[in-house]
Amino acid sequence: MRSGAMNRRITLQQRSTAQDAYGAQVDTWTTLGDLWASIEPLTGRELMAAQAVQSEVSHKITIRYQAQFANPQQVAAMRISYQGRMFNIHASMDIEEAHKIIEILATEGVNQG
Repeated sequence: MRSGAMNRRITLQQRSTAQDAYGAQVDTWTTLGDLWASIEPLTGRELMAAQAVQSEVSHKITIRYQAQFANPQQVAAMRISYQGRMFNIHASMDIEEAHKIIEILATEGVNQG
């Protein structure tokens, strides 16, 4: 992939748990870093959940190789933020196992990670 195609600046975040003032555990998001990426919408559909319509859009996000995407357990606790939009990561693939390009399959809009 040409570097010019990766023209979107995304923020990679990881979920962690912390305790609030009452001792209850709450999810927090820690920024791991900003990356250049290509974001491509794949499909769109409407979901009915609890009598509320929520939209879900599937995206393919392409980035340069990052070693943390080799660990599926670590990927499951990550999300991507782009211009106020949140993308939940479902899978990441090292294209041709060449350690050059990672393709991420993500959904947007159903929840906040």
